[in-house]
Amino acid sequence: MSGHRRIVLVAIAGALIISTSAPLVRLADVSPATSAFFRCAYAVPPMAVLAWRERRRLGPLGRRATGIAWAAGLLFALDLLFWHHTIAYVGAGLATVLGNLQVFIVAFAAWAIFRERPSGRLMLATPVVFAGVALISGLFDSAAYGSDPMLGALTGTATSISYAGFLLLMKGGSERAAGPLAHATAVAALAIAALSPVFGGADLVPAWPAHGWLLLLALGPQVIGWSLITYTLPRQPAALTALLLLVQPLTTVALSALTLGERPSPLQLAGCAVIVLGVLYGSRGAQPARTEAEQDAQVPKTSTV
Repeated sequence: MSGHRRIVLVAIAGALIISTSAPLVRLADVSPATSAFFRCAYAVPPMAVLAWRERRRLGPLGRRATGIAWAAGLLFALDLLFWHHTIAYVGAGLATVLGNLQVFIVAFAAWAIFRERPSGRLMLATPVVFAGVALISGLFDSAAYGSDPMLGALTGTATSISYAGFLLLMKGGSERAAGPLAHATAVAALAIAALSPVFGGADLVPAWPAHGWLLLLALGPQVIGWSLITYTLPRQPAALTALLLLVQPLTTVALSALTLGERPSPLQLAGCAVIVLGVLYGSRGAQPARTEAEQDAQVPKTSTV
């Protein structure tokens, strides 16, 4: 098996594992801040062990990479807090679809920061995808699923912005997987505890079986799933990673329908399809991005006489 194919399979496996995140959050049946906190807090000890083993092989993580991981942890805390609220507002399936708007945010952030031009396909797909967000929000649908679809669309968009920043930082910080993720997870746990009063408060002593679901959430999606994804981030183009992560919302929508009985309205399901197809179209044929200067250098010069 080629190295590229192996990395793709690792990314798909990670996406499949994290697709169980939202259903586990719903099954835990605790406040959004509570599930976000314990997802990270329970994951810190096993992540610390993995980071220690990595350190023994490769030496200590550099200061720059550590600082980037801490910044990524702050963004991950916001990502989880917004996303867990989105789950409460529109259900596990739709919340996961909304959270994956990060594909477009990453592309346009790279354009602004690194002068990497997004493809024409991505530019065309952007308004189509946000039309899908409007359909999920229930703006045109009196039968929309969820306690507050409109607010869910807003918090879902905030999730994607935080998620995009987290992915960009984790991709650029280091080629290691365990060390940066352990730092980011620990910082996220502390940040969620500090921010929880703003996001409805966290219950630090949830009862069983909530603890069991939260433990599964931490060990499965957070430790195993994100370790696999973090490993692949610096080893393939960002657009390809974002495309492979589409396995997550598609799987979560199916799992939520089967295990939680979630039944989005026809218009909301149409919105899901619009978003997924738009992202697929926009990311199709993704190649490592070139800067504007590199692209301009390839434009043929007209001769003058």
